[in-house]
Amino acid sequence: MRFVDEVTLTVGAGDGGDGCAHFRREKYVPCGGPDGGDGGRGGNVYLEGDEGLSTLVDYRHERRFHAECGVDGGGQQRTGRAGTDRTLHVPVGTLVVDEGTGEVIGDITAHGERMLVAAGGRGGRGNLQFKSSTNRSPQEATEGSPGESRDLRLELQLLADVGLLGMPNVGKSTLIRAVSAARPRVAEYPFTTLYPQLGVVRLEAHRSFVVADVPGVIEGAAAGSGLGVQFLKHLSRTGLLLHLVDGVAWEERDGDPVAEARTLLEEMAAFSPELAAKPRWLVVNRLDALPEEARAERVQAIARGLEWAGPVYGISALTGEGVDPICHDIMAYLEQQRSEEEPSASA
Repeated sequence: MRFVDEVTLTVGAGDGGDGCAHFRREKYVPCGGPDGGDGGRGGNVYLEGDEGLSTLVDYRHERRFHAECGVDGGGQQRTGRAGTDRTLHVPVGTLVVDEGTGEVIGDITAHGERMLVAAGGRGGRGNLQFKSSTNRSPQEATEGSPGESRDLRLELQLLADVGLLGMPNVGKSTLIRAVSAARPRVAEYPFTTLYPQLGVVRLEAHRSFVVADVPGVIEGAAAGSGLGVQFLKHLSRTGLLLHLVDGVAWEERDGDPVAEARTLLEEMAAFSPELAAKPRWLVVNRLDALPEEARAERVQAIARGLEWAGPVYGISALTGEGVDPICHDIMAYLEQQRSEEEPSASA
């Protein structure tokens, strides 16, 4: 299935029904008064989070959605029926932006969460509403007001605790396969990951976290090159980033892991300074391709070259070497962050 993470929609709420100007007419009631009813309100348009959805592909072709209009009022004080609301189901993690103003309307972060995006028009008033001691036979009735209409941009931002960063073919997909049940494509060539992947890392009962893998980022990505910059926004919700580096780039492909890591950091900062400021851990991968006695020195050499101040790990996603310790450290870090957030939230 094709992954679609951003769409533009036009939504229109229903117009309110018109009020009715009517007078009571009965055989033995010679002077019947006004009895025109009000019009019904127009239907609203809502967005609702649905954890069963993972993409916005349902809105790739159909882009216009309208709620039902309210029914006009009638005689004998009959109020028009309200228009039926329209509910559009979207994946959890959908950011809703007004396309015209750029204003962020809201963020759907839970299953069943509903957001009003276009309000229906109010129903018009029937002439019964205008009856008074000085106006016994009002002729006027008002029209229903139009419903709201707006263009929306929906942006899907995956909900994950940990995000994997790296140039193409550094082993991000291999790592997510090693620690979770996710099964992204793995091959000996770049750009095997075309769409974001989510995996749940479960250490034990009630102790788990979600990791996200996005397509590799290349030089010039912030200006539109490659695939990864389209999906960097999915990492904006994560609490921790793992920066994967190919530990054998010098030997196997005449690459420079330090220069590649710096390039990625520059592209990320150009895309979003907030994303670049998130906590990051350095993970040197593919150590299984090096002699055992050279692995620690390779990790230290890359960390020195980057002047890395945070945590540093050496792993082999292919063989599993060093994977369990980093998963437990991530879990401990996330649990600490959650415990620190709970008191501030309750306050």
